[in-house]
Amino acid sequence: MDLTTLERLPMWIGGRPHAAATTRYGEVTNPATGEVVRHVPLADGADVDAAVAAARAAFAGWSATPALRRARVLMRFRDLLERHAGELAKIVTQEHGKTLADARGSIMRGMEVVEFATGIPHLLKGEHNDSVGTDVDSWSLRAPLGVCVGITPFNFPAMVPMWMFPVAIACGNTFVLKPSERDPTLALRLGEVLKEAGLPDGVFNVVHGDKEAVDLLLAHPDVRAVSFVGSTPVAKYIYETAARHGKRVQALGGAKNHAVVMPDADLDYAADAIIGAGYGSAGERCMAISAVVAVGDAGDALVAKLAGRARRVATGPGDAAGIEMGPVITASARDRIDGLIGRGETEGAALVVDGRRPAIAGCAGGFFVGPTLFDRVEATATIYREEIFGPVLAVLRVPSLADAIAMINANPYANGAAIFTRSGHAARRFEREVEVGMTGINVPIPVPMAFYSFGGWRNSLFGDLNVHGTDGVRFYTRLKTVTSRWPDDGSAAPGFHMPVLG
Repeated sequence: MDLTTLERLPMWIGGRPHAAATTRYGEVTNPATGEVVRHVPLADGADVDAAVAAARAAFAGWSATPALRRARVLMRFRDLLERHAGELAKIVTQEHGKTLADARGSIMRGMEVVEFATGIPHLLKGEHNDSVGTDVDSWSLRAPLGVCVGITPFNFPAMVPMWMFPVAIACGNTFVLKPSERDPTLALRLGEVLKEAGLPDGVFNVVHGDKEAVDLLLAHPDVRAVSFVGSTPVAKYIYETAARHGKRVQALGGAKNHAVVMPDADLDYAADAIIGAGYGSAGERCMAISAVVAVGDAGDALVAKLAGRARRVATGPGDAAGIEMGPVITASARDRIDGLIGRGETEGAALVVDGRRPAIAGCAGGFFVGPTLFDRVEATATIYREEIFGPVLAVLRVPSLADAIAMINANPYANGAAIFTRSGHAARRFEREVEVGMTGINVPIPVPMAFYSFGGWRNSLFGDLNVHGTDGVRFYTRLKTVTSRWPDDGSAAPGFHMPVLG
């Protein structure tokens, strides 16, 4: 296709749109129609160097800016986000495909992190001890790192970047965002809104690209820290590569989130909650429920309710009225999900609702997979072992809560898990024994509020610190401890022995 016929996106460097140096471009499509809507530059070394140089040049002034003044910029940014939420949601829906309501909700969850970041001056306070020795005082402080990088996925082009850069810049760092090349426009709009809020030029930058850009950022000598959210294989690669180049790294990977349904659960409530958690955003959420574990005799009634509700899910373009579920991100994603559904059939699972190639009026070229439900899935099945990242629910049956917990703990992923029950004893046992990073009790998607931290265990997180919350503050700062003495003019200088302060 002739690239001159469609918009070419710029980078955002130094507080303004920046023409790309690269000659490589990718296509950005509307997943509901399959139409190419614009082209995105795939950065080369000159583009990456320009973005990092702008961030490095801005660091000295921004890190010296009082934390309260930094917070006030974020306060204005938060108000502007609320004012522009509808416009931003439309950008997300056009390039990702999720419904407008879902897109707006993801922006609101990102705003919660901005709100948390406005209070970071309080969390930057260190500890102080008077007279740890004779006329000696000691205290600690948290210092910013420098240039930080965020590499974010296609499924949340607003929320996931806002898990990262508000915390980073509130702590005094500067930031380079590498958004997904699948839906890159929202990142540019965030740059414009930050500038309107008064953020100094160069503190926030956007560089588009693919693996070439990522590798350049991971190895760049002026980058101090890297945050990533994506699949487990890529998270492991990011973690190992960035750490090898001396960066601080948090790399969040994939998931296989379970919902355990006990026989005493309110099955109508549980089924509705699981439908939303499994099929919302077409299952393209790292916290989506994909494995439903029916305990004891809960299975038959639960599957019947899930099937009835799945068949009624309104699927179509995300900007249409009454739609509950939009398309998946690309044609290749649709084909991969369809292939896994076929694999589930051949491996013996009962296909209760088949969502392959639904007929969506006016959207023949769209990338749609309808709600799909399997029953009697074995733990050895491919559709259980692999992260599908699509609207596919797999029901597994176990005799007891102990068996359900053991199944979850044996899974290589450990992002989140939920239990539906009326039993406080069962809930308490579940929350203590299940080995995952985030747990829900009658809450299917237990994404914590911004003042807690988000992250999984095992292959769902590489690194020691989660995103946002107090872990985010620790990640984007380093600890410095000061020991101070102000001797009188006639006091003796320390000798050659190890100093003893007491």
